[in-house]
Amino acid sequence: QVQLVESGGGLVQAGGSLRLSCAASGRTFSSYGMGWFRQAPGQEREFVAAISWNGGSTFYADSVKGRFTISRDNAKNTAYLQMNSLKPEDTAVYVCAVAIRKTYLDYRRLTSYDYWGQGTQVTVSS
Repeated sequence: QVQLVESGGGLVQAGGSLRLSCAASGRTFSSYGMGWFRQAPGQEREFVAAISWNGGSTFYADSVKGRFTISRDNAKNTAYLQMNSLKPEDTAVYVCAVAIRKTYLDYRRLTSYDYWGQGTQVTVSS
């Protein structure tokens, strides 16, 4: 079992920045692909960003490309999502996830991930 705890959410003005953290514990004896998803009220959970198990590849939704940056610190078993130039439409619960498999994965799909955190609320005001 892998436990994931997100932090760093909050209320921010449009144009501002936040950095989300996702700390993993439990089954952490190997590196995992990690992703961020978000879900707004009345909407399906959607892909935001992902980073491969070795950090060699990153992936972004078109809606956040150029504004958000995903990174990881394996020594701390933590992934980060730096969010800049935030817009009201970025308002959502942000959830991190880990993918155990290292091959034949589409990191943009929810079904690629095995463990999920509880999420942290991000609210962007006009």
